This record gives sequence, C-alpha cells and structure tokens, in this order.
Amino acid sequence: MNDSSWGSPPHAGSRAGYWGPVDQGPVQGAAPAGPGYDAPEAQQTRPMPIVPDVPAHGGNQDDDRGAARLGGPLFSDENHGGAAHAGAAHGDDTPSARPAAAVPQNPEPMPDASHPAPAPQKKSAGRDLGAAIGVGVGLGVVIVASLFVVKAVFIGVIAVAVVVGLWELTSRLQERKGIKAPLVPLAVGGAAMVVAGYVRGAEGAWVAMALTALAVLVWRMTEPPEGYLKDVTAGVFAAFYVPFLATFVALMLTAHDGALRVMTFLLLTVVSDTGAYAVGWRFGRTKLAPRISPGKTREGLLGAVAFAMVAGALLMEFVIDDGTWWQGLLLGLAVAASATLGDLGESMIKRDLGIKDMGTLLPGHGGIMDRLDSLLPTAPVVWLLLVLFVGSG
Repeated sequence: MNDSSWGSPPHAGSRAGYWGPVDQGPVQGAAPAGPGYDAPEAQQTRPMPIVPDVPAHGGNQDDDRGAARLGGPLFSDENHGGAAHAGAAHGDDTPSARPAAAVPQNPEPMPDASHPAPAPQKKSAGRDLGAAIGVGVGLGVVIVASLFVVKAVFIGVIAVAVVVGLWELTSRLQERKGIKAPLVPLAVGGAAMVVAGYVRGAEGAWVAMALTALAVLVWRMTEPPEGYLKDVTAGVFAAFYVPFLATFVALMLTAHDGALRVMTFLLLTVVSDTGAYAVGWRFGRTKLAPRISPGKTREGLLGAVAFAMVAGALLMEFVIDDGTWWQGLLLGLAVAASATLGDLGESMIKRDLGIKDMGTLLPGHGGIMDRLDSLLPTAPVVWLLLVLFVGSG
C-alpha cells in the first residue's frame, strides 16, 4: 500500500474499531463492536478510535482535519507494535497492520479555525529602554560638564567610577567563587593610579600599578594562608583590568586638546555600541560568539564597524587638530574591534560567575562595570593611535 493511502477507508474485510489480527473471511454476520460483543476472536483484539472515512479524492476539509489530528497512543510503538506485526502476518494491508515506522505521520496538525495561531511577538530589547536612555543621558551630562569645565573634576569622576567598578567586581567574585580580592588596597591604589597618570604621565601610572599589586600581596597576608594565591591573583587582575586601563583616559586628557580627545574616545565607543545594537537587533541572524554572548551577531559587528568608521572619519577631520579622515577610518575600525572584544571579555567573566549583570546601580544598564566593559580596553587603543597620528600633544 502506498503512503498516500493512509487515512483511506478500511478494507471491507477488516472490522472498523479493532487493531490486530482479524479474520479475512466474510463479516456480514458479525456482531457490532462494543461492550456487549463477546465473540471468541474479540478477546485477541483491542479497541481503537474509529478512523473517519476520507474519500480518496477531495472530501470534506473538516474530516481531513479530524483525521490529521489523530495521534497519541494510537501511533506509539510501545502500544501497538506487536499487534501491527500480528496483522501483517495475516496478510492485512491496512495501515493499522503495518509497522509503526512505516505509517506516515504528520507531526504538525493542520490549522484549526477554532484555535487561531498566536500573533508573532515583536523583538524585545531585553532591558528597560526608557530607564537606560535616561541614565545614559544623565551620565553624559555629568561627563561633558566635568570634562570641559574643570579637568580635575573629570579625573575625580574617573576615580569614582574605578572604585565603584572594583567594588562590584570583587563583590561578585566573593559571592560566586569565594575569592576574596582585598578591596581596600585596590580602591586606594586604583584611585592613585588614575591621579598619577594625569600628573606624572605613563611613568606615574606604571609605578602606581606596581605599588598597588604589592599592597594587595601584603594586605592579604593578614588572613589565613588558605586561598592566598587565588585571592592575590584576582586582586592583581582587578588592578590591571579596571584602574590601570582607565588611566589611559587620564593620559589622553594631558594633551593640549585633551578634552576633545577624550570626547572622541567616548563618542566612538558609544557609536560603536549603538551601531552593533541597532543593526544586530534589526538584521541579526548569525551568532558571533554563542557560547560567550548569545545576543551578539556578526551583522551587529558589521554595524559597529560601519558606524564607528563613519564617526571616526568625521571626528578626526573636524574635531582633532591635524587629524585626517582616513586616520578616522582606521581609528573607528580599531574602536569597533576593541569595544567588541571588551564586551565579550566581560561577558566571559559574567558567564563564568553565572550572573547577568555585575550590579544594579544603573537602571536599564546594570552596574558600572557593565558600562565600562567596552570603554576600558578601548582607552589604550585610542590613546596609542592618537599619539601615532597627531602626537602626544
């Protein structure tokens, strides 16, 4: 029997309503199936739902739907496998007598007018966009006001962000991994690192970094030796990851056009993140790094590169002294790459810790570290390229 014959009326010699071996002889005198029928051969059969007659060609659409919706135990191997083989032994060629694997099944029922399909859901941004935009605008106002009014105030803003970021990072390490990176020497050393970078340049930043690492080693000696190695390792990592990388923002600020350089750095990073989000949310299909950050796509990365390169060309041509548009293209490309890697790096840390955000301080954003993730690794990249393109100032 062809697969297309599934759902057609049973043979004249088979009893509708039974599954298993049947007598192929005439059945005109057979009693109707039901509880009152106790013929001997009925003891070897099991009742099954009556399959409605479906014409071979055409037919009522409602009947077709009813036949297509048959399922469950009727087509389960464990319920009727033995009976199907028994029917095949008697020469019965009905679908009920064939092995379960040979019976064509439709895993997707046909549309039912009484149960309309749910409307497709719109894509969700995953966060409270209103709160995120409000907080972002507020942070932007604080940064721009401090940057262009008094540079020393902006250095204070960086130092505060570093201390809060260190607090978030060390708190999550202790909560999720039991790692006790000493916060006090990290906070003091981190703030000193930013100030030393602004006052004494790169040399001052390196000295402050070395002294902070030494302070972490000594501070941890006041506690039992168990876990000493992992605690001080996490502490030195935190000192490098947060305050040392942030020091390059202070180094940019030391140039004669330092405020414009810092603004270029911030705008390019924000534009890169915005381009990745906008393009990825609208056109994202191919995952970029599904094991690290399932929400990021290759299309989003292309959007980040395109947006950052255009913004870089405009900023280098019209904002940075002695800058050219082609330098801006390279700068934008480098920012898109470093910002994406920084975002993936923090996502790797959060995935290892089993958390979604580093904190809850900023509504719609998470914690301070969730905003610094792309800025921190981008700072040394922008500082270096600006020094190569237009000098240290």
